[in-house]
Amino acid sequence: MSDLFATAGAAQGGHRPLADRLRPKTLSEVTGQPHLTGPDGAITRMIASGSLGSMIFWGPPGTGKTTVARLLAGETDLAFDQISAIFSGVADLKKVFETARARRMGGRQTLLFVDEIHRFNRAQQDSFLPVMEDGTIVLVGATTENPSFELNAALLSRARVLTFKPHDEESLESLLKRAEEETGKELPLDEGARTSLLRMADGDGRAVLTLAEEVWRAAREGETFDTEALVNVVQRRAPVYDKGQDGHYNLISALHKAVRGSDPDAALYYLCRMFDAGEDPLFLSRRLVRMASEDIGLADPQALVIANAAKDAYDFLGSPEGELALAEACVYLATAPKSNAVYKAYKAAMRAAKEGGSLLPPRHILNAPTKLMKAEGYSEGYLYDHDQPDAFSGQDYFPEAMGRKTFYDPPERGFERDLRKRLDFWARLRKERAGKG
Repeated sequence: MSDLFATAGAAQGGHRPLADRLRPKTLSEVTGQPHLTGPDGAITRMIASGSLGSMIFWGPPGTGKTTVARLLAGETDLAFDQISAIFSGVADLKKVFETARARRMGGRQTLLFVDEIHRFNRAQQDSFLPVMEDGTIVLVGATTENPSFELNAALLSRARVLTFKPHDEESLESLLKRAEEETGKELPLDEGARTSLLRMADGDGRAVLTLAEEVWRAAREGETFDTEALVNVVQRRAPVYDKGQDGHYNLISALHKAVRGSDPDAALYYLCRMFDAGEDPLFLSRRLVRMASEDIGLADPQALVIANAAKDAYDFLGSPEGELALAEACVYLATAPKSNAVYKAYKAAMRAAKEGGSLLPPRHILNAPTKLMKAEGYSEGYLYDHDQPDAFSGQDYFPEAMGRKTFYDPPERGFERDLRKRLDFWARLRKERAGKG
């Protein structure tokens, strides 16, 4: 339907967005994906071989997934059909498959492009398998979500996953230059504002062209915007971040690993990325508490106290004042001594508890409130530790059938004297990178 409306609009002389006017006509014109469409790219090689297999295009919005699918059909002389999983159901799929079978009987294969393919449920995804296997269609599915989590294993086993990367600043700049050539006018931005515009696009090629159009619409004759004016004009596009999907899990993983790796600067950066994207601060506070238990443990028991206190402070203050308490806890955790000994001990003990069954503790540590239990040997031979030399009896507390186990094996303390070394390492790394820049 979108193609129909676009055609009608063009026929009536309607305005075509820049992103549509600058859509590449050949694969060689596609920018930002040289690993796929460059001279030695995966798709280029596939076309050169004369054999096109089913594919899943995985990447963020505005990276060219739909465009490349259309160009593939043209490069290989396949019939092109497009559906969206958002608007299509089983009846729509049946019609598409019937049309593709009819073409197949006439000797022509169909490239079926399915946008947002992860939106189809498991049964709908399975419906593609027969027509993929008998060659009725070449499936090209596009998704912004991780295919490993969102698509059936059977579908993934029959399709190659190709990753589309966000545009870098160089690629986005080339799009802006093409837009200026197409319109015949330069963007009314100073150097700083132009750089800010590229960053606002957040790797999205469609977004950078849309932002450029907004700037041209807003600029008066002879006016040039600086960064502050640009922000006021375009109202800054929100970061690409889905709190329930990949962006959420990628950033929380980065935050956790930066804390574990004792890098307070990177940890604070990822924390602020998530704040800026609208992540729930209470989710972040829960993760900080988890980090204190998992990665710091008894190397610094105060870490858990501070993480909990930061959570309580946020509960008390709310936003935006409460975020500072979480930032303080984040930096504390990143610079604290690290030990996962309790975490490892807990997992090992839980595994032993599940595997060992209902083993009876040794009788000498069991209470004997009745005569029968005393007669059975309960509590016999128990040594009260407080009455022993150094308040330590050295008795065995494990079930006899299990034998002695060691779960908790703390490392030698000494992180404190190494902390300065680690912080100095990050400082040296920053200087080296600055020198290369």
